[in-house]
Amino acid sequence: MPENKWIAGARPKTLPAAIAPVLVGTALRHTDHIHINMVNAFLALVVSLALQVGVNYSNDYSDGIRGTDAVRVGPIRLVGSGLASAQSVKRAAQLTFAFASIVGLLLSARTSWWLVIIGILSILAAWFYTGGKNPYGYKGLGEVSVFMFFGIVATVGSYLVQSQKITWQSLLVSVPVGSLACAILAINNLRDLPKDAKVGKRTLAVRLGDHNARIGFISLLALAHLACLATALITPWALATLLLLPTTIVISRSIWDGATGVELIPLLGKVGKLHLTLSSTLAMALLAKR
Repeated sequence: MPENKWIAGARPKTLPAAIAPVLVGTALRHTDHIHINMVNAFLALVVSLALQVGVNYSNDYSDGIRGTDAVRVGPIRLVGSGLASAQSVKRAAQLTFAFASIVGLLLSARTSWWLVIIGILSILAAWFYTGGKNPYGYKGLGEVSVFMFFGIVATVGSYLVQSQKITWQSLLVSVPVGSLACAILAINNLRDLPKDAKVGKRTLAVRLGDHNARIGFISLLALAHLACLATALITPWALATLLLLPTTIVISRSIWDGATGVELIPLLGKVGKLHLTLSSTLAMALLAKR
């Protein structure tokens, strides 16, 4: 491989889903006219990134031992491709989750011990997405979990460690973050739909079928923009996210026109960049409020 297999296995293109909620949730604190605690923000970012990498390794392990990664058209999988043993990938997931737990405990000690419960639930959700006897990711519930944990929980949690409170504003700004995180998973599942259907992996894309899965993906992008427009209730600078609408239209058109298989791989990268760019723009809009 041209790059370290463990870096490839961590699936770097999915990391914007971990960075975005911390950016937005932390920036929202500025609208309270109180200084941002940069140490707490950094710790929240480390936890979020570690959880994302842990999710990717655990999915690699669980899908690998089930044989659902035997034939892939997307990013390389360590177990399915034979680049690493199942046990080594499992240990990588466990070590990553352990690291996230340690940093999370430090953040909890600085803010609220309620974060311990949130952290435990997040790790359990990550593991049982494709792990265990009845993985919920195989039942079409993956997008629900992603929206919850990489949207609401991560964004509201990032604001919580700054402010010690939950507000309607923090819930509102979590919607575009969660929608685009779901879009990353949705385009992955759309790419893998034919293979998943054959091996009995009933993702939401498989359950909806190709046509409706494409409509669902485009709807997630639209929801992200609509939620950003609603954020104008917090700051009019949120309207700056409209500058990214052309990018969203280009991605949506490619999906609507029937891009499949390897054609979806570069689109996955574009969705990840859109997620990070839109979230960064929204964060800057919140920071611009006086």
